Amino acid sequence: METLYKVAFSFFNGLGSINARKVIAYSGGVESFFKSKKNDLLKIPGIGKAIIQKLDRDAALRDAEAELKFIEDNNINVAFYLDENYPQRLLNCPDSPTTLYYKGDINFNASRVLSVVGTRNATDYGKDNCDKVIKALASHSEKAIIVSGLAYGIDICAHKAAMKYKLPTVAVIGHGFHLMYPAQHRKYVNEIIHSGGIVTEFTSKSVIDPRHFVRRNRIIAGMADATLVMESARKGGSLTTAEIANSYNRDVFAFPGRVGDIYSQGCNHLIKTNQAHLIESVADIEYILGWENNLPKTDAIQSKMFVELSAEENLIVSLLKEAGKLGIDLLSVKSNLPMSKVSSLLLKMEFEGLVRVFPGKIYALNC
Repeated sequence: METLYKVAFSFFNGLGSINARKVIAYSGGVESFFKSKKNDLLKIPGIGKAIIQKLDRDAALRDAEAELKFIEDNNINVAFYLDENYPQRLLNCPDSPTTLYYKGDINFNASRVLSVVGTRNATDYGKDNCDKVIKALASHSEKAIIVSGLAYGIDICAHKAAMKYKLPTVAVIGHGFHLMYPAQHRKYVNEIIHSGGIVTEFTSKSVIDPRHFVRRNRIIAGMADATLVMESARKGGSLTTAEIANSYNRDVFAFPGRVGDIYSQGCNHLIKTNQAHLIESVADIEYILGWENNLPKTDAIQSKMFVELSAEENLIVSLLKEAGKLGIDLLSVKSNLPMSKVSSLLLKMEFEGLVRVFPGKIYALNC
């Protein structure tokens, strides 16, 4: 029954993910929101009367019932922002979707996730660099997930290279699972699902709309530690994704190109305006993100453990040991400690060299 309520949030036009989180928090939960009286909802701070008056909860539930049947018939998974299977990196993005739908066995919260985007009119230069980067990442014992958008050009090149070199890959699509666009890439769908997965925020009632593909770019940027723009003209969806990634305080990387090349102008502009790190090989990405090629671990963390830790700090260490990496949101939930307390503990532990912080307030033990 609770899944029905979660799916229903996909059918509220005009509410938005930020306001959705607000009404859920003030209502005391997803189910409570649907059972709350309208007068109680009007008391929620920051939610205008016009928004509340437009919310047709009964209609949303009816649409959700039909969608739930489609989900069950097509073996689709649901990830709500309060669920553990929701990508924790997205939790730090204020406009991330409340509900995601996906196929595949995806570890959204793997320790290394890289988004790779670029022009639909990829040149041999862009394709070759894409292949080289992903091949180099595949040589690591700790595998990175490659995220892209299943579009023509660099996107499909990234997915194919990931599958070629046995890296998990995730395709974020701008429509529901009732169709697949572009049609020419349907032949890769089953392999991508087997390798990683396909993700969308859109239901089976959605239609092909150019605006949806712009919206999905925030998921591509938000799911990853960093975004790599492989090749791009001066305007295009890749630059939008880079802009969003920067707004999320995620690293952006770009390969430079020759002056005058149309499909290098975007990357050169990102670098020139300090919106992206200039990279020449995967080694630059590894250095900036701290993705060292996995060598035999030392007992560095063990020696640091001789620092006397409080019970709360030991709890944080245990959680990070078990998960590898965790966002501050999930650390707060799993430790049952207030966010402010977790934040101060992590800051102290970072100064002591016990933890390291990654983009998006993701933490890991410094070992």
